[in-house]
Amino acid sequence: MDLESLKDFETLSRVRNFSRAADLRNVTQPAFSRRIRSLEEWVGAKLFDRGVQPVALTAGGERFRTFVDECLSRLEEGRLEARRLAGAAMPALRFAATHSLSLNFFPTWLSRLERLTSLGAVRLVSHSMKECEEALAADEVQFLLCHHHDSASSLLDSHRFESLTVATDCLVPVLAGQQSAAWQLPGKPTEPLPLLAYAPESGLHRILASTGVLKRGRVSTITVFTSHLAVLLLTMVREGRGIAWLPASIIQDDLQHGVLQRAGDVSWDVPVDVRLFRKRGMEDESGMSLWDSALLLNAQSAGDEARGGR
Repeated sequence: MDLESLKDFETLSRVRNFSRAADLRNVTQPAFSRRIRSLEEWVGAKLFDRGVQPVALTAGGERFRTFVDECLSRLEEGRLEARRLAGAAMPALRFAATHSLSLNFFPTWLSRLERLTSLGAVRLVSHSMKECEEALAADEVQFLLCHHHDSASSLLDSHRFESLTVATDCLVPVLAGQQSAAWQLPGKPTEPLPLLAYAPESGLHRILASTGVLKRGRVSTITVFTSHLAVLLLTMVREGRGIAWLPASIIQDDLQHGVLQRAGDVSWDVPVDVRLFRKRGMEDESGMSLWDSALLLNAQSAGDEARGGR
């Protein structure tokens, strides 16, 4: 048994699929299965029930997972502490963010944080929501920035992860400014509206699906294009290819200048949060400083809004 075996176990216990876990661990599925069997032989007990789909942890596996999570977390803390005592430069703060927030929200939000504290080096990776969740769960990043709606499913369970709302946004149905006003929600069964949709790996797909805004019977649409990239859907809308629910944060200017128009009134809007996620129990100094600064920035913003409303 070695550290890689524990990482194998953590990955499989999280994604519950041998093929997907093998991909994440960069090994073939047969080799990954052998490694899991070797770990079970070392433990002396079956850790996974392979007879169900998705793969489930046995009672012994659930108990073992508690120790594995703690062990991996403590090892990472020890590594960072050793670096600090040795006078080595602390590693960059590591963020994962969904594509739409990476391009538009993150740079401005980071600048506001840097007015409160020195953050040092920062590394950002931009992925789909699913890939971002997997990166955070695997400790490849310390923080995840994403759109969030309480009704949408998540791979990040509240027992292991916590979140902080850092902003609000809204998904707005829009179409090209020059497009016929006939393209208005809810559409007609005989003339369904062309829909530019989010792919399943997108967090915005989950949100729209969970809120029921696209529920059959409520709207008449036909999907003509699919992507997990909100900015690509924006380009397609501008070209008059269809309607899409896009974050207000990336379309405000287009709406103001008539490049886009609403495809429905505000009752079709879907309010969402912008959330910052992290693993519970974070103890490295730079990560805790970032979290505290985000809390302080929230307090300042709330104070500004209160004064503005007087």
